[in-house]
Amino acid sequence: MTVRTAASVRVGDTFGPITVPVSRQSLVDYAAASGDDNPIHQNEEFARGVGLPDVIAHGMWTMGATGSVLADWVGGSGRILEFGTRFSAMVVVPVDGSAIEVSGTVTSLDEGSGQAVVELTTSAAGAKVLSRCRATVQFG
Repeated sequence: MTVRTAASVRVGDTFGPITVPVSRQSLVDYAAASGDDNPIHQNEEFARGVGLPDVIAHGMWTMGATGSVLADWVGGSGRILEFGTRFSAMVVVPVDGSAIEVSGTVTSLDEGSGQAVVELTTSAAGAKVLSRCRATVQFG
């Protein structure tokens, strides 16, 4: 893992897109860890029965996967000071799996404090699935 410093980062720097696979097993594992075992995330018949196109990923799984990509880029999860988003579309996970793509852009940087704002874009199947996705990070 590369540990970036404020001196090595500039406004406008980008990373990604990074592809993160999502399988139905990862949704089962996430449900067990989080306690969110809503059947729309695991049961294809149930998901279709309530009008969804297929099983969908948990929104918080999607946000967490995005945060993991950011943590890898910034040099560790302890460097993420704030992280927020709005959920704007579903990540559909067919039986053979799916993926999200995460990219980011540094939109502001305070060289004195080493803090920066990173705007993140997360998409699946060509659709943006997180909106207003922004994090404040601390560089060394």
